[in-house]
Amino acid sequence: MSRYLFDNTAVQTAGRFSVLEARYDTASRAALERTGVGPGWRCLEVGGGGGSLGNWLGERVGPDGEVAVTDIDPARAASRPTAANVRVLRHDITHDPLPGDGFDLVHARLVLLHLPERLRVLELLAGALRPGGWLVLEDFDCGWIPVLAAPDDNAVLLFERLHASLMALLERAGAEPRWGRQVVGAMLRAGLDEVTATTYAETWQGGGEGIGLHRVNTVQVADGLAELGVGSDEVAAFLALLDDPRFVVSSYPLISALGRRPGEESPR
Repeated sequence: MSRYLFDNTAVQTAGRFSVLEARYDTASRAALERTGVGPGWRCLEVGGGGGSLGNWLGERVGPDGEVAVTDIDPARAASRPTAANVRVLRHDITHDPLPGDGFDLVHARLVLLHLPERLRVLELLAGALRPGGWLVLEDFDCGWIPVLAAPDDNAVLLFERLHASLMALLERAGAEPRWGRQVVGAMLRAGLDEVTATTYAETWQGGGEGIGLHRVNTVQVADGLAELGVGSDEVAAFLALLDDPRFVVSSYPLISALGRRPGEESPR
């Protein structure tokens, strides 16, 4: 199993999935639509999380298409009602064989960022495409989240210190927090054609929905933060700041990169 920092069996997982779906699914659907995904396509959704995008793909491909949704812990995706053309599978992309090949579309959101083997996995996913098939990789660039408004300078320093500590925990687990800015180059080096990308970001105000992602992430890894010297009083002050409407920070920018496997176009 991978050393994913945010264990999906934790109680904070529901809150994380809720924020990601509410704040980023629209951008992800737009990226997927640019591939032309439609009736009859065979799709692989890697790291399907709560299952919202897998279900949406199932609607797009219709009864003549199929969608395989995989996750190291698929319980939450499996708990949602799904169409007959959507399969939810327990699967670790770093170790287990892929559930097929010759896919018209392979999609992974916020997966490769966490994997030390990200380049090998990228090659694996690209190789699972049929000639002309599309790979869509979406990841954050966690190195660009400027504070846009704050009650005082100390609040800015508090946010930056806590966030830097969280990034250190990610790196210790083998993640690359700035992977989003590297995806396009990695896809080109993997031999994909027609590689393009878009970036989505928005403002997150204290007390709002989006900034709740910082809350659930921080609470879940509080023990790890303590090991780095972040005290409980500092964590409490940070969580209070996230509820302060005077505090505004940019969201994590989501880089959505598309690339096509060389060869004849998919007939679907």
